[in-house]
Amino acid sequence: MVSINRSQMRELQAKEEQRFVESRPKSNALFQRAKKSLLAGVPMNWMVRWAGPYPVFVSEARGAFLKDVDGNRYLDLCLGDTGSMFGHSPKPVVDAVRRQVSRGITTMLPTEDSIWVGEELARRFGLPYWQIAMTATDANRFSIRLAREVTKRKYVLVVHGCYHGTVDETLVNLEGGAVVPRGGNIGPPVPPSTTTKAVQFNDVRALEEALSPEDVACVLMEPAMTNRGIILPDPGYHDALRELTSRAGTLLIIDETHTICCGVGGYTGVQGLKPDMITMGKPLASGVPVAAFGVSQYVSDMIVERILSDGTDESGLGGTLTGNAFAVAAMRATLEKVITKQAFNRMMPLAERFEKGVDDVIKSRGVPWHVARLGVRIEYHFCQNAPRDGAEADMAKDAELEKLLHLMMLNRGILMTPFHNMALISPSTTAKDVDRHTAVFAECVDTLLS
Repeated sequence: MVSINRSQMRELQAKEEQRFVESRPKSNALFQRAKKSLLAGVPMNWMVRWAGPYPVFVSEARGAFLKDVDGNRYLDLCLGDTGSMFGHSPKPVVDAVRRQVSRGITTMLPTEDSIWVGEELARRFGLPYWQIAMTATDANRFSIRLAREVTKRKYVLVVHGCYHGTVDETLVNLEGGAVVPRGGNIGPPVPPSTTTKAVQFNDVRALEEALSPEDVACVLMEPAMTNRGIILPDPGYHDALRELTSRAGTLLIIDETHTICCGVGGYTGVQGLKPDMITMGKPLASGVPVAAFGVSQYVSDMIVERILSDGTDESGLGGTLTGNAFAVAAMRATLEKVITKQAFNRMMPLAERFEKGVDDVIKSRGVPWHVARLGVRIEYHFCQNAPRDGAEADMAKDAELEKLLHLMMLNRGILMTPFHNMALISPSTTAKDVDRHTAVFAECVDTLLS
């Protein structure tokens, strides 16, 4: 195995930053202007976490490409960090929202589209009852509330390295056996150990120990980890997870927001999982804010009376714009015409091609990295062996190298997800696009080794 020439990384970083600045003067001007009115100069703080010295300002995005205000065009492998996983502005969704916006955006009343959506989600994911939310954060927060109502327990169990949106109970790390606020957690309302237990992913023994006091309302978990990089479950892990939660009287919530990359029914559908609840968000309406959560017959029987009580508007579930006609129309069009088996039949071979291209570069150059794939989601880790949990993924993290590699890719027209080395294949992505990434990736690795 060879190693990266780290002595020249600082010099390379400076050269790439200069190249970035020279080709994006309009983005720079907009950023300087934005800093006078927007906190941190962006409408959402994580938009500053890109590899360049300032964010790229976008002028348009269609299919698998976007263009910035300076006219630079990028193959977009980030795709809104899954929000536009099936391509930017797919025509069926554009047409549907154009029709709906002329008929009314929000009324606080249901539309027929919502029935179609509920029926389709039940068919795909196997849970009979569904509710609409605005974001996956909301879907997760509402599901936790329902789990506490059903079980009369307070604790939520998550895995170290998880991310389930801005849910207070999940913004935690496991350090020395203690549940503590995640480093970036701003203003945690209470010590997280009062609400949350945490274990490492794939650790069945720790899971059993945490559940044994029978004080955990729910386990909230991605079926395969994605936010510390792709981490796949060990064989038999999900069988053990389901058996242990059932034995302890703990509800199992599967967050499919990212893992819908596995197929039309997400990881749950592909692997035949049997959770008590499912949550999902971002890609369900092709970028229009909407989410959903589904519940089993048992959960429905336990909570429907409370949901229909006179205090519905003060239940801690929902919001005035939740389930609005505009968002639900976009959701129906996305499920009916965009997130389809035909789309996955096209995307999967391209994801496999992407994985092989990256793997060939890694092996031919002898760098101690590896590539992992989860459906149409692919990621390369800066370690030779695949991590089994969030702690191992943390050890493989190399922020300096990641920032430089991302910047080099960006300057060569490839947009990766900013928080890790993740790429998504959309129905609009082509074999030529995949091979373009492989060529740029190889060029960047060769430069880092020289």
